[in-house]
Amino acid sequence: MAAKTGSVDASSSTFVTVRGDRHSEVGRTLAEPVPQSLGLLDQFGLWGNLGVSLLGFTGAIFVLQPGGAGTPELSLAAALTAIVVGTVLGAAVLALAGLPGVQTGAPAMVLLRGLFGARVSYLPTVLNILQLFGWSIFELVTIATAAQTVAPSVPKWGYVLIAGLLTALLTIRPLGAIRVLRRYATGAVLIVMTYLFVQLLRHPLPSLTHGTWSGYWAATDTVVAVAISFAPLAADYMRHSRDSRSAVVGALAGYSVTQVLCYVIGLLALVTVAHGNASDIFGAFIALPVGSLGFAILAARELDQSFADVYSTAISLQNLRPLWDRRVLAVVITALTTAGALWLNIADYENFLTLLGSVFVPMSAVLITDYFLGGGRQGWDLSASARSRWSMLVPWAVGFVVYQLINPGYVSWWASSWSSFGRDIGFTPAGWMSASILSFCAAGIMTLLVRASAKLLGK
Repeated sequence: MAAKTGSVDASSSTFVTVRGDRHSEVGRTLAEPVPQSLGLLDQFGLWGNLGVSLLGFTGAIFVLQPGGAGTPELSLAAALTAIVVGTVLGAAVLALAGLPGVQTGAPAMVLLRGLFGARVSYLPTVLNILQLFGWSIFELVTIATAAQTVAPSVPKWGYVLIAGLLTALLTIRPLGAIRVLRRYATGAVLIVMTYLFVQLLRHPLPSLTHGTWSGYWAATDTVVAVAISFAPLAADYMRHSRDSRSAVVGALAGYSVTQVLCYVIGLLALVTVAHGNASDIFGAFIALPVGSLGFAILAARELDQSFADVYSTAISLQNLRPLWDRRVLAVVITALTTAGALWLNIADYENFLTLLGSVFVPMSAVLITDYFLGGGRQGWDLSASARSRWSMLVPWAVGFVVYQLINPGYVSWWASSWSSFGRDIGFTPAGWMSASILSFCAAGIMTLLVRASAKLLGK
Protein backbone atom coordinates (compact mmCIF):
# COMPACT_ATOMS: atom_id res chain seq x y z
CA MET A 1 0.00 0.00 0.00
CA ALA A 2 2.98 2.30 0.46
CA ALA A 3 6.73 2.45 0.64
CA LYS A 4 6.91 0.67 3.98
CA THR A 5 4.88 -2.37 4.97
CA GLY A 6 4.36 -4.44 8.05
CA SER A 7 2.77 -3.56 11.36
CA VAL A 8 3.59 -1.76 14.58
CA ASP A 9 2.74 -2.45 18.20
CA ALA A 10 -0.87 -1.39 18.85
CA SER A 11 0.12 -0.13 22.30
CA SER A 12 2.96 2.03 20.93
CA SER A 13 3.06 5.77 21.67
CA THR A 14 4.01 6.53 18.06
CA PHE A 15 2.42 5.81 14.70
CA VAL A 16 4.47 4.82 11.67
CA THR A 17 3.64 7.16 8.76
CA VAL A 18 4.66 6.17 5.24
CA ARG A 19 4.56 7.84 1.87
CA GLY A 20 1.59 6.69 -0.17
CA ASP A 21 0.35 6.84 -3.74
CA ARG A 22 -3.05 6.81 -5.46
CA HIS A 23 -3.46 3.13 -4.65
CA SER A 24 -2.79 3.51 -0.91
CA GLU A 25 -5.51 2.64 1.56
CA VAL A 26 -6.07 2.89 5.30
CA GLY A 27 -4.87 -0.11 7.32
CA ARG A 28 -7.37 -2.45 8.92
CA THR A 29 -6.24 -1.75 12.50
CA LEU A 30 -4.32 0.88 14.44
CA ALA A 31 -1.31 -1.44 14.44
CA GLU A 32 -0.54 -0.81 10.76
CA PRO A 33 1.44 1.99 9.08
CA VAL A 34 -0.46 5.17 8.20
CA PRO A 35 -0.29 6.04 4.47
CA GLN A 36 0.07 9.76 3.79
CA SER A 37 -1.03 10.03 0.18
CA LEU A 38 -3.65 12.81 0.03
CA GLY A 39 -2.67 16.07 -1.60
CA LEU A 40 -4.05 19.59 -1.35
CA LEU A 41 -6.79 18.97 -3.93
CA ASP A 42 -7.85 15.76 -2.20
CA GLN A 43 -8.31 17.59 1.11
CA PHE A 44 -10.00 20.51 -0.62
CA GLY A 45 -12.39 18.10 -2.33
CA LEU A 46 -13.22 16.21 0.86
CA TRP A 47 -13.81 19.26 3.04
CA GLY A 48 -15.43 21.16 0.22
CA ASN A 49 -18.03 18.42 -0.05
CA LEU A 50 -18.47 18.18 3.72
CA GLY A 51 -19.06 21.94 3.84
CA VAL A 52 -22.26 21.46 1.84
CA SER A 53 -25.30 19.93 3.49
CA LEU A 54 -28.99 19.83 2.71
CA LEU A 55 -29.48 20.67 6.38
CA GLY A 56 -27.33 23.76 5.84
CA PHE A 57 -29.75 25.24 3.32
CA THR A 58 -32.68 24.97 5.71
CA GLY A 59 -30.46 25.77 8.70
CA ALA A 60 -30.07 29.30 7.34
CA ILE A 61 -33.35 30.07 9.13
CA PHE A 62 -31.45 29.92 12.46
CA VAL A 63 -29.14 32.62 11.11
CA LEU A 64 -31.97 34.78 9.82
CA GLN A 65 -34.02 34.34 13.01
CA PRO A 66 -31.54 33.46 15.78
CA GLY A 67 -34.19 33.95 18.46
CA GLY A 68 -36.55 31.40 16.92
CA ALA A 69 -39.79 31.57 14.96
CA GLY A 70 -41.70 34.81 15.32
CA THR A 71 -38.68 36.82 16.50
CA PRO A 72 -37.19 39.79 14.60
CA GLU A 73 -35.08 38.91 11.59
CA LEU A 74 -31.48 39.96 11.15
CA SER A 75 -30.72 42.36 8.36
CA LEU A 76 -29.26 40.77 5.26
CA ALA A 77 -25.93 42.49 6.02
CA ALA A 78 -25.88 41.09 9.56
CA ALA A 79 -26.82 37.58 8.44
CA LEU A 80 -24.22 37.49 5.65
CA THR A 81 -21.54 38.74 8.04
CA ALA A 82 -22.50 36.09 10.62
CA ILE A 83 -22.22 33.38 7.97
CA VAL A 84 -18.74 34.43 6.85
CA VAL A 85 -17.33 35.14 10.33
CA GLY A 86 -18.85 31.98 11.84
CA THR A 87 -17.60 29.78 9.01
CA VAL A 88 -14.03 31.10 9.05
CA LEU A 89 -13.76 30.81 12.84
CA GLY A 90 -15.21 27.31 12.90
CA ALA A 91 -13.13 26.09 9.94
CA ALA A 92 -9.96 27.45 11.57
CA VAL A 93 -10.67 25.40 14.71
CA LEU A 94 -11.42 22.37 12.54
CA ALA A 95 -8.11 22.69 10.68
CA LEU A 96 -6.07 23.22 13.85
CA ALA A 97 -7.77 20.28 15.57
CA GLY A 98 -6.78 18.02 12.68
CA LEU A 99 -3.18 19.24 12.32
CA PRO A 100 -1.81 17.06 15.18
CA GLY A 101 -3.12 14.08 13.20
CA VAL A 102 -0.80 14.94 10.30
CA GLN A 103 2.18 15.38 12.61
CA THR A 104 1.62 12.23 14.67
CA GLY A 105 -0.31 9.95 12.30
CA ALA A 106 -2.95 9.40 15.00
CA PRO A 107 -6.73 9.58 14.40
CA ALA A 108 -8.83 12.08 16.31
CA MET A 109 -9.90 10.06 19.34
CA VAL A 110 -6.45 8.50 19.77
CA LEU A 111 -5.01 12.03 19.99
CA LEU A 112 -7.11 12.42 23.13
CA ARG A 113 -4.91 9.81 24.82
CA GLY A 114 -2.20 12.47 24.83
CA LEU A 115 -4.59 15.10 26.15
CA PHE A 116 -6.49 13.12 28.81
CA GLY A 117 -4.66 9.81 29.10
CA ALA A 118 -5.77 6.54 27.56
CA ARG A 119 -8.59 5.63 29.96
CA VAL A 120 -9.96 9.14 30.40
CA SER A 121 -10.01 9.51 26.60
CA TYR A 122 -12.75 6.87 26.57
CA LEU A 123 -15.24 9.47 27.85
CA PRO A 124 -15.04 11.86 24.86
CA THR A 125 -14.66 8.85 22.58
CA VAL A 126 -17.99 7.41 23.70
CA LEU A 127 -19.65 10.83 23.35
CA ASN A 128 -18.23 11.15 19.85
CA ILE A 129 -19.45 7.68 18.90
CA LEU A 130 -22.95 8.55 20.14
CA GLN A 131 -23.12 11.81 18.20
CA LEU A 132 -21.68 10.29 15.01
CA PHE A 133 -24.04 7.33 15.22
CA GLY A 134 -26.98 9.69 15.61
CA TRP A 135 -25.87 11.91 12.75
CA SER A 136 -25.38 8.83 10.54
CA ILE A 137 -29.03 7.92 11.04
CA PHE A 138 -30.10 11.52 10.49
CA GLU A 139 -28.13 11.75 7.23
CA LEU A 140 -29.64 8.56 5.82
CA VAL A 141 -33.12 9.91 6.55
CA THR A 142 -32.17 13.25 4.97
CA ILE A 143 -30.84 11.56 1.82
CA ALA A 144 -33.94 9.39 1.50
CA THR A 145 -36.29 12.35 2.02
CA ALA A 146 -34.47 14.45 -0.56
CA ALA A 147 -34.35 11.60 -3.09
CA GLN A 148 -38.06 10.93 -2.71
CA THR A 149 -38.76 14.63 -3.27
CA VAL A 150 -37.09 14.35 -6.67
CA ALA A 151 -38.36 10.86 -7.60
CA PRO A 152 -41.39 9.91 -5.47
CA SER A 153 -42.01 6.66 -7.33
CA VAL A 154 -39.55 4.82 -5.06
CA PRO A 155 -40.66 4.40 -1.42
CA LYS A 156 -38.63 6.17 1.25
CA TRP A 157 -37.44 2.90 2.80
CA GLY A 158 -36.01 1.94 -0.59
CA TYR A 159 -33.86 5.07 -0.67
CA VAL A 160 -32.72 4.42 2.90
CA LEU A 161 -31.51 0.95 1.91
CA ILE A 162 -29.75 2.29 -1.21
CA ALA A 163 -28.08 5.07 0.77
CA GLY A 164 -27.01 2.60 3.47
CA LEU A 165 -25.48 0.24 0.91
CA LEU A 166 -23.56 3.03 -0.85
CA THR A 167 -22.34 4.38 2.49
CA ALA A 168 -20.97 0.96 3.43
CA LEU A 169 -19.15 0.67 0.10
CA LEU A 170 -17.53 4.08 0.55
CA THR A 171 -16.26 3.21 4.03
CA ILE A 172 -14.49 0.04 2.86
CA ARG A 173 -11.95 2.10 0.88
CA PRO A 174 -12.06 5.57 2.49
CA LEU A 175 -9.01 7.05 0.77
CA GLY A 176 -10.35 5.83 -2.56
CA ALA A 177 -13.68 7.44 -1.74
CA ILE A 178 -11.95 10.77 -0.99
CA ARG A 179 -10.14 10.64 -4.33
CA VAL A 180 -13.42 9.94 -6.13
CA LEU A 181 -15.04 12.92 -4.37
CA ARG A 182 -12.18 15.14 -5.52
CA ARG A 183 -12.35 13.99 -9.15
CA TYR A 184 -16.09 13.93 -9.73
CA ALA A 185 -18.29 15.24 -6.93
CA THR A 186 -16.54 18.53 -6.08
CA GLY A 187 -16.80 20.03 -9.56
CA ALA A 188 -20.44 19.00 -9.99
CA VAL A 189 -21.37 20.40 -6.58
CA LEU A 190 -19.65 23.73 -7.23
CA ILE A 191 -21.46 24.04 -10.59
CA VAL A 192 -24.84 23.34 -8.97
CA MET A 193 -24.16 25.75 -6.10
CA THR A 194 -23.08 28.51 -8.49
CA TYR A 195 -26.18 27.93 -10.61
CA LEU A 196 -28.50 28.18 -7.58
CA PHE A 197 -26.69 31.30 -6.37
CA VAL A 198 -27.03 33.06 -9.73
CA GLN A 199 -30.69 32.06 -10.13
CA LEU A 200 -31.58 33.37 -6.66
CA LEU A 201 -29.77 36.66 -7.30
CA ARG A 202 -32.16 37.26 -10.19
CA HIS A 203 -34.98 37.73 -7.67
CA PRO A 204 -35.52 41.11 -5.97
CA LEU A 205 -33.62 41.25 -2.67
CA PRO A 206 -34.62 43.19 0.43
CA SER A 207 -32.48 46.10 1.55
CA LEU A 208 -29.19 45.03 3.09
CA THR A 209 -29.90 47.13 6.16
CA HIS A 210 -33.56 46.21 6.64
CA GLY A 211 -33.76 44.27 9.90
CA THR A 212 -31.74 44.13 13.08
CA TRP A 213 -28.25 43.26 14.32
CA SER A 214 -29.68 42.07 17.63
CA GLY A 215 -28.93 38.36 17.95
CA TYR A 216 -25.91 38.59 15.64
CA TRP A 217 -23.63 36.55 17.91
CA ALA A 218 -26.28 33.88 18.44
CA ALA A 219 -26.52 33.56 14.66
CA THR A 220 -22.74 33.39 14.39
CA ASP A 221 -22.68 30.67 17.05
CA THR A 222 -25.00 28.57 14.91
CA VAL A 223 -22.59 28.67 11.99
CA VAL A 224 -19.49 28.16 14.17
CA ALA A 225 -21.04 25.10 15.81
CA VAL A 226 -21.75 23.44 12.46
CA ALA A 227 -18.12 23.80 11.37
CA ILE A 228 -16.68 22.72 14.74
CA SER A 229 -18.93 19.66 14.73
CA PHE A 230 -16.36 18.19 12.32
CA ALA A 231 -13.40 18.91 14.63
CA PRO A 232 -13.74 15.59 16.53
CA LEU A 233 -13.15 13.71 13.28
CA ALA A 234 -10.82 16.07 11.38
CA ALA A 235 -7.64 14.15 12.21
CA ASP A 236 -9.19 10.91 10.90
CA TYR A 237 -8.72 12.31 7.38
CA MET A 238 -6.05 14.98 7.70
CA ARG A 239 -3.54 12.43 9.07
CA HIS A 240 -3.38 10.93 5.58
CA SER A 241 -2.09 14.19 4.02
CA ARG A 242 1.34 14.34 2.42
CA ASP A 243 2.20 17.40 4.49
CA SER A 244 0.74 19.80 7.03
CA ARG A 245 0.23 22.61 4.52
CA SER A 246 -1.96 20.48 2.23
CA ALA A 247 -4.04 19.36 5.19
CA VAL A 248 -4.60 22.78 6.76
CA VAL A 249 -5.10 24.81 3.58
CA GLY A 250 -7.29 22.13 2.01
CA ALA A 251 -9.52 21.84 5.06
CA LEU A 252 -9.72 25.57 5.77
CA ALA A 253 -10.29 26.71 2.19
CA GLY A 254 -12.46 23.80 1.06
CA TYR A 255 -14.81 23.90 4.01
CA SER A 256 -15.03 27.70 4.20
CA VAL A 257 -15.88 28.22 0.53
CA THR A 258 -18.68 25.69 0.36
CA GLN A 259 -20.26 26.28 3.76
CA VAL A 260 -20.45 30.01 3.06
CA LEU A 261 -22.05 29.27 -0.32
CA CYS A 262 -24.45 26.77 1.24
CA TYR A 263 -25.69 29.13 3.94
CA VAL A 264 -25.82 32.14 1.61
CA ILE A 265 -27.93 30.18 -0.88
CA GLY A 266 -30.25 29.07 1.91
CA LEU A 267 -30.47 32.65 3.17
CA LEU A 268 -31.24 34.06 -0.29
CA ALA A 269 -33.88 31.41 -0.83
CA LEU A 270 -35.51 32.33 2.48
CA VAL A 271 -35.72 36.06 1.74
CA THR A 272 -36.86 35.63 -1.86
CA VAL A 273 -38.78 32.56 -3.06
CA ALA A 274 -39.45 30.83 0.30
CA HIS A 275 -40.61 34.01 2.11
CA GLY A 276 -39.10 32.95 5.43
CA ASN A 277 -40.46 29.37 5.36
CA ALA A 278 -37.55 26.92 5.52
CA SER A 279 -39.75 23.99 4.48
CA ASP A 280 -40.26 25.62 1.07
CA ILE A 281 -36.56 25.86 0.16
CA PHE A 282 -36.18 22.44 -1.46
CA GLY A 283 -39.34 22.97 -3.52
CA ALA A 284 -37.99 26.33 -4.67
CA PHE A 285 -34.78 24.67 -5.88
CA ILE A 286 -36.64 21.98 -7.79
CA ALA A 287 -38.93 24.57 -9.42
CA LEU A 288 -35.94 26.21 -11.15
CA PRO A 289 -35.04 25.19 -14.72
CA VAL A 290 -33.16 21.85 -14.48
CA GLY A 291 -33.59 22.30 -10.75
CA SER A 292 -34.52 18.66 -10.25
CA LEU A 293 -31.19 17.55 -11.71
CA GLY A 294 -29.25 19.96 -9.53
CA PHE A 295 -31.13 18.92 -6.41
CA ALA A 296 -30.57 15.24 -7.26
CA ILE A 297 -26.80 15.91 -7.42
CA LEU A 298 -26.91 17.59 -4.01
CA ALA A 299 -28.95 14.72 -2.58
CA ALA A 300 -26.46 12.15 -3.89
CA ARG A 301 -23.56 14.25 -2.60
CA GLU A 302 -25.03 13.98 0.90
CA LEU A 303 -23.56 10.47 0.93
CA ASP A 304 -20.20 12.00 1.86
CA GLN A 305 -21.75 13.13 5.16
CA SER A 306 -23.00 9.63 5.99
CA PHE A 307 -19.67 8.17 4.83
CA ALA A 308 -17.67 10.49 7.12
CA ASP A 309 -19.96 9.84 10.09
CA VAL A 310 -19.84 6.04 9.73
CA TYR A 311 -16.12 5.81 8.99
CA SER A 312 -15.19 8.06 11.91
CA THR A 313 -17.48 6.06 14.19
CA ALA A 314 -15.46 2.98 13.27
CA ILE A 315 -12.13 4.76 13.78
CA SER A 316 -13.34 6.14 17.11
CA LEU A 317 -14.20 2.61 18.25
CA GLN A 318 -10.62 1.63 17.47
CA ASN A 319 -9.45 3.91 20.27
CA LEU A 320 -11.24 1.44 22.55
CA ARG A 321 -10.29 -1.68 20.60
CA PRO A 322 -7.19 -0.92 18.46
CA LEU A 323 -7.03 -4.35 16.79
CA TRP A 324 -10.63 -4.52 15.60
CA ASP A 325 -10.92 -4.43 11.81
CA ARG A 326 -12.26 -1.03 10.73
CA ARG A 327 -13.94 -2.58 7.66
CA VAL A 328 -16.02 -4.96 9.76
CA LEU A 329 -16.84 -2.16 12.17
CA ALA A 330 -17.96 0.12 9.32
CA VAL A 331 -20.25 -2.52 7.83
CA VAL A 332 -21.83 -3.31 11.21
CA ILE A 333 -22.28 0.39 12.00
CA THR A 334 -23.87 1.04 8.60
CA ALA A 335 -26.28 -1.86 9.11
CA LEU A 336 -27.30 -0.50 12.52
CA THR A 337 -27.71 3.08 11.28
CA THR A 338 -29.74 1.89 8.30
CA ALA A 339 -32.02 -0.02 10.65
CA GLY A 340 -32.27 3.10 12.80
CA ALA A 341 -33.19 5.22 9.80
CA LEU A 342 -35.93 2.74 8.89
CA TRP A 343 -37.54 2.36 12.30
CA LEU A 344 -36.60 5.23 14.61
CA ASN A 345 -38.57 8.47 14.85
CA ILE A 346 -35.86 11.13 14.91
CA ALA A 347 -37.96 14.16 14.02
CA ASP A 348 -36.83 16.04 17.14
CA TYR A 349 -33.47 14.32 17.56
CA GLU A 350 -31.47 17.05 15.83
CA ASN A 351 -31.70 19.30 18.91
CA PHE A 352 -30.19 16.56 21.09
CA LEU A 353 -27.41 15.97 18.56
CA THR A 354 -26.63 19.69 18.49
CA LEU A 355 -26.52 19.72 22.29
CA LEU A 356 -24.19 16.73 22.32
CA GLY A 357 -21.99 18.37 19.72
CA SER A 358 -21.60 21.51 21.84
CA VAL A 359 -19.31 19.62 24.23
CA PHE A 360 -16.67 19.50 21.50
CA VAL A 361 -16.27 23.28 21.17
CA PRO A 362 -14.43 23.63 24.51
CA MET A 363 -12.76 20.25 24.08
CA SER A 364 -11.25 21.44 20.79
CA ALA A 365 -9.93 24.49 22.62
CA VAL A 366 -8.28 22.31 25.28
CA LEU A 367 -6.71 20.06 22.63
CA ILE A 368 -5.38 22.92 20.47
CA THR A 369 -4.07 24.92 23.44
CA ASP A 370 -2.36 22.00 25.15
CA TYR A 371 -0.81 20.65 21.94
CA PHE A 372 0.45 23.90 20.43
CA LEU A 373 0.98 26.16 23.47
CA GLY A 374 1.25 23.86 26.46
CA GLY A 375 4.10 21.63 25.32
CA GLY A 376 1.97 18.67 24.29
CA ARG A 377 3.52 18.74 20.84
CA GLN A 378 6.77 17.41 22.28
CA GLY A 379 5.54 15.28 25.14
CA TRP A 380 2.19 13.65 24.38
CA ASP A 381 1.94 9.93 25.06
CA LEU A 382 -0.41 8.32 22.53
CA SER A 383 0.03 4.76 23.76
CA ALA A 384 -2.75 2.55 25.07
CA SER A 385 -1.17 2.87 28.52
CA ALA A 386 -0.87 6.68 28.61
CA ARG A 387 -1.31 7.88 32.20
CA SER A 388 -4.55 9.64 33.11
CA ARG A 389 -4.53 13.44 33.15
CA TRP A 390 -7.69 14.10 35.15
CA SER A 391 -6.80 17.78 35.57
CA MET A 392 -7.42 18.40 31.86
CA LEU A 393 -11.11 17.69 32.42
CA VAL A 394 -11.30 20.95 34.40
CA PRO A 395 -10.82 23.39 31.47
CA TRP A 396 -13.13 21.27 29.33
CA ALA A 397 -15.82 21.46 32.02
CA VAL A 398 -15.33 25.21 32.49
CA GLY A 399 -15.68 25.82 28.78
CA PHE A 400 -18.80 23.66 28.63
CA VAL A 401 -20.43 25.58 31.51
CA VAL A 402 -19.64 28.92 29.84
CA TYR A 403 -21.18 27.69 26.58
CA GLN A 404 -24.39 26.47 28.21
CA LEU A 405 -24.84 29.61 30.31
CA ILE A 406 -24.77 31.71 27.14
CA ASN A 407 -26.50 29.36 24.70
CA PRO A 408 -28.15 26.25 26.21
CA GLY A 409 -29.79 25.27 22.93
CA TYR A 410 -33.34 24.23 22.08
CA VAL A 411 -34.05 21.19 24.29
CA SER A 412 -36.64 22.79 26.55
CA TRP A 413 -35.90 21.12 29.91
CA TRP A 414 -32.14 21.51 29.41
CA ALA A 415 -32.38 25.18 28.37
CA SER A 416 -34.69 26.06 31.27
CA SER A 417 -32.34 24.35 33.76
CA TRP A 418 -29.35 26.40 32.60
CA SER A 419 -31.41 29.61 32.52
CA SER A 420 -32.48 28.91 36.11
CA PHE A 421 -28.88 28.20 37.12
CA GLY A 422 -27.78 31.45 35.48
CA ARG A 423 -30.35 33.43 37.46
CA ASP A 424 -29.27 31.73 40.69
CA ILE A 425 -25.68 32.89 40.22
CA GLY A 426 -26.72 36.32 38.95
CA PHE A 427 -25.68 35.75 35.34
CA THR A 428 -27.66 37.03 32.35
CA PRO A 429 -26.15 36.54 28.88
CA ALA A 430 -25.68 39.80 26.99
CA GLY A 431 -26.47 40.18 23.32
CA TRP A 432 -22.79 40.58 22.39
CA MET A 433 -21.79 37.25 23.96
CA SER A 434 -20.84 34.40 21.65
CA ALA A 435 -21.11 31.00 23.31
CA SER A 436 -18.61 29.42 20.94
CA ILE A 437 -15.97 32.14 21.15
CA LEU A 438 -16.19 32.72 24.92
CA SER A 439 -16.37 28.98 25.65
CA PHE A 440 -13.32 28.38 23.46
CA CYS A 441 -11.37 31.22 25.11
CA ALA A 442 -12.35 30.15 28.64
CA ALA A 443 -11.32 26.55 28.02
CA GLY A 444 -8.05 27.64 26.39
CA ILE A 445 -7.10 30.00 29.23
CA MET A 446 -7.96 27.38 31.85
CA THR A 447 -5.82 24.85 29.99
CA LEU A 448 -2.78 27.12 30.29
CA LEU A 449 -3.53 27.72 33.98
CA VAL A 450 -3.84 23.99 34.66
CA ARG A 451 -0.57 23.33 32.81
CA ALA A 452 1.18 26.10 34.76
CA SER A 453 -0.15 24.77 38.08
CA ALA A 454 0.99 21.25 37.26
CA LYS A 455 4.44 22.57 36.39
CA LEU A 456 4.71 24.47 39.67
CA LEU A 457 3.69 21.34 41.57
CA GLY A 458 6.24 19.32 39.64
CA LYS A 459 3.69 17.02 38.01
